[in-house]
Amino acid sequence: MTENRFRIMESVTYDIAWCPGCGNYQIREILQHALEELELKPKDVVVVSGIGQAAKMGHYVRANVFNGLHGRSLPPAMAAKVANPNLTVIAESGDGCSYGEGGNHLIHTILRNPNITMFVHDNRVYGLTKGQASPTSQCGFVTSVQTADRHGVTNEPFNPLAVAVSLGASFVGRAFSGDKEQTKELMKKAIHHKGFALLDIFQPCVTYNHVNNFKWYKEHTYYLPESYDPTDRIEAFRKTLEEDEYPLGVIYLNPNKPTFEENAVAYQTSEQPLFQRSLDKNKLDELISSMRSIM
Repeated sequence: MTENRFRIMESVTYDIAWCPGCGNYQIREILQHALEELELKPKDVVVVSGIGQAAKMGHYVRANVFNGLHGRSLPPAMAAKVANPNLTVIAESGDGCSYGEGGNHLIHTILRNPNITMFVHDNRVYGLTKGQASPTSQCGFVTSVQTADRHGVTNEPFNPLAVAVSLGASFVGRAFSGDKEQTKELMKKAIHHKGFALLDIFQPCVTYNHVNNFKWYKEHTYYLPESYDPTDRIEAFRKTLEEDEYPLGVIYLNPNKPTFEENAVAYQTSEQPLFQRSLDKNKLDELISSMRSIM
């Protein structure tokens, strides 16, 4: 493989703001190699994020980056893709940002099915804000807020993959950052997929989550066999409900679902990217005038 053109930290002097041993380091390395092996160019890749430790990913990869608000990575990611379909758009954030504050955006992005990829760094805890329980924290998980004398976390954890399959997402998968080669291949499949691809990545937080560590994930995950059919929606939903051992791999595929761009009238009449089109001021004036008459 040629020298990785997506590496940037070797040529700059600032530090990476992740704890030593954080699973984000592995995800960053895996992402760089995945983009390289797909023969993409940094100028054609956009990494969009919300807020959190995982959301810092765009700062440490040589690509275009849009760092937005907490839980709001998907709207600008979708906007970037619609404005220029030639871009490879990747939304990256953690489980709190993506499934908590960003849960509503996740639901409607799945339904719209834009041709973008979402990598969720799922460490089952809020790492940036010092260890509160996240939407995916397990029952009984003890934090400084959800204390042992109050029985730790009492609500059932959010199941993002079950939600995605129930909504008919076009690509649903799960990976583990400790398995670099397997995760790289899953990333490549998600990026290459036409439509919205959700890849939930188990990623240990070595500072605030001492339960779901590397050893725990190794002991509580397994890879789907080659005989598994990801287009079987009922079986895929069953797989998302497994908890004693969590399945890794492509869990569900809905490859014939039209993308948002394919359904957009703007691209049914012309393939020219929106950002390259000239503004018809007369039509804009007509639209504004029609709105004024309604008001």
